[in-house]
Parts: sequence; C-alpha cells; structure tokens
Amino acid sequence: MVRKPSKAAAAALYEAQDIAWDAWDAPDSPRRIALAKKALKVSPLCADAYAILANEAKAGSDEQLELWRRGVAVGEEALGSEVFEEMAGHFWGILETRPYMRSRVGLAVALWRRGAGDEAARNEAIGHLQAVLALNPDDNQGARYLLAGWLAQMERGEELESLLAAYADEYSAFWGWSRALAAFRKTGDTAESRALLAEAVEINRHVRDYLCGDRKVPRRKPPYYSPGAASEAMVYIEDHAAAWRGTAGALDWLRAQSPAAEKRVPQKAAGKMLH
Repeated sequence: MVRKPSKAAAAALYEAQDIAWDAWDAPDSPRRIALAKKALKVSPLCADAYAILANEAKAGSDEQLELWRRGVAVGEEALGSEVFEEMAGHFWGILETRPYMRSRVGLAVALWRRGAGDEAARNEAIGHLQAVLALNPDDNQGARYLLAGWLAQMERGEELESLLAAYADEYSAFWGWSRALAAFRKTGDTAESRALLAEAVEINRHVRDYLCGDRKVPRRKPPYYSPGAASEAMVYIEDHAAAWRGTAGALDWLRAQSPAAEKRVPQKAAGKMLH
C-alpha cells in the first residue's frame, strides 16, 4: 500500500506544482526545462515536472519514455493508494489527480509511438488508456478517441465494440467512422454497415476524402479542431487511418459506397458582363 505523503511533503509538492504551472506557461524550451527541474528540487513527487521534461525530450527516445514512467510513478505516490481506491471513477474532477492523469496518457502515447514492431509496448499503451478511462469515465482528456483507433489497429474487435457501446451517444467523426469500420469488419457489406458508413460521411465527409487519397493530409496536425470540419478529419486520420488501410477491402468498399464528390469546373460567362 502506498501511503499518502506527509504534511511536509504535501506542502513541498504544492509549492512545486506552482512552479510547474509557471513552466507550462513559459515562452521557450530552456525556460520550461529550467523551471521543471526547479520544481523537482522542491518536490521529487511533482508529476507535472516530469511531464514537461518528457515533452521537451527527443520524441521516441528512451529518455522520453523514462520521464513519462517517472511521472506516472511519482503521481501514484503523491496521491496514495486510498485515493485510487475511494475516488476511482471520479478522477480529473479532483484537481490533484490531473498531473498523474496527464503523465499516464503521455506514457501511453510514447509507448504506442515506439512502433508496430513493438507489440508489447502497444499492448501496454492500450492498457494505460483503459485504466485512464476506468479512473475517469467522463474522459475529459479524450483518451477514448486514441483508444478506439489503437484497438482497431490491433484488431481487438470485442474491446472496440465495448468501447463504442460505452459512449453510445457520442456524435463525432471518431465514433461515426469507427462504428462503420467495426461493422464492415464484422459483417462485411451489409445494410447495417452501409447505414453506419452513410452516417459517418454525414458526420464528416472530409474523412472519406483523406482516407481515399482524394485529398492530401497536411503534415502538421491542427492545434484544435471543429466538429465536421477538415481539422477534425485530420486528427481522426492520424490514429485511425492505419486500421482502415489494414482491413482488406475496406477502402474499396468506402469508394464504392461513397464516390468522390464531383469537382466543379468553372464555366466562362456568356453574353454581356453584369455591372
């Protein structure tokens, strides 16, 4: 059992967290790193300080992965076992849990990005997101969107179906397009799968254009997205396109059921110009 930190340790962590907030807001990388290290000197239990350092580390490096692991470990220690036992299902609503939750999602993403050749890392990544959702079903972090794409890519169909059902009222490109793919995988080209695909296209047609290659996906992920917009489709494509491409016949089915929109050809005006 991990006991909650002493009053002195809790006070030090409170002070360190204030420094970490300043680090998050710092305008440049050297300043963020310096403040994060300062926070850890005040309290080694500052999970956000490790999260900041992990974000600044080289993407995909062992150093980055270890920093995320340290953030999760100290986050657990800072909260103590009782919080996990008594408040599971209500995390994120409790301010003190957020540094830990940020670190755990960060660790999951870092593990996933180790690559398809590291199946153990990817399975561990999925486990972390499933744990995050168990701690906070309201999912303020949007972990379910990543998880849906990862489960589809790893062909863990039953778990994907359970996840989709758990958020049955979700209306977004992530859910609409994931439902359509899951249905096609399970039943093939049927009335049910076609209906779900039509709904997905209605939710966000831009996904169809990116998946089919009729529109080039920008290299840079947008800083934010709007429902139904191209920005939402770009975010969906990043973690979900691999599952579509890895499903035999899925893209051909998509093209057949949802042909490319005809491009309008400008016509020359006839007669006199209007003034």
